[in-house]
Amino acid sequence: MNQFVMLFILLAVCSLVLAEQQVQNQKPDAVYTYKHVEDVELKLNVYFPPDHKVTDKRPAIVFYFGGGWTSGNMDHFKRQSLRLAQLGMVAITPDYRTKKRHGTPPFDCVADAKSAMRWVRKNAAKLGVDAERIVAGGGSAGGHLAAACALIKSFDDPQDDVSISPVPVALVLFNPVIDNGPGGYGHDRIKDKYPEFSPLHNITQNAPPTLIMLGDKDKLIPVATMEEYKKRMQQVGSECEVIIYKDQGHGFFNRGESFKQTLEAAETFLKKQGFIKQ
Repeated sequence: MNQFVMLFILLAVCSLVLAEQQVQNQKPDAVYTYKHVEDVELKLNVYFPPDHKVTDKRPAIVFYFGGGWTSGNMDHFKRQSLRLAQLGMVAITPDYRTKKRHGTPPFDCVADAKSAMRWVRKNAAKLGVDAERIVAGGGSAGGHLAAACALIKSFDDPQDDVSISPVPVALVLFNPVIDNGPGGYGHDRIKDKYPEFSPLHNITQNAPPTLIMLGDKDKLIPVATMEEYKKRMQQVGSECEVIIYKDQGHGFFNRGESFKQTLEAAETFLKKQGFIKQ
């Protein structure tokens, strides 16, 4: 390999590292507290489109981080949020209570996820968001929380104003945990509450249009689960697109070329649904 080729590769790698570092260092445009639970203050980060004004009434997307309801942080979907903000959506990444940090069960994660959606809808005017065009997204357990906001009727926080709907108008899910029944992920923690906790078991008419992306080598979530989810969505007349990525495991969507591919798929879906201009 000659010196010029080696130099080109080195410069390309350095550029990628620098670009990634710039993304990680970029701060959200706004940070709000959406909820207090005893001494716990839960915040959400907001990323606005360029030249955003509160009178704009933009579509929004709320991203929930993954981590098995046990760990994780608000930066999990920072890169996706920055990109979708550039395309005209207000992107929001809430924190929520997890087992490692707060000793909480998965049911409290659902309560917090719903609280965040309600806060965004209630404060839509302050954020410059159209309250009727709020999408939810997430990865792994965060995908479960996004789907739970759409489908699960239980586990509301007693503090919440339940007259405000937590239901998103569409879902963008990255290897989501959607089957918590026997044999499904998390059943050992959910046990006999799975019929009211598991999105797969709560699909009804008017379920929002959904995009699901999954690797065929995912050891936590079988491809067959997504096929069954799509089948049940179709049975109630709801749109569900499932994209399977070859030779990809769990969490693939934030790595390498898969990040670009899944983000492009999300953009295509959001354009089709009318949330991003063609």
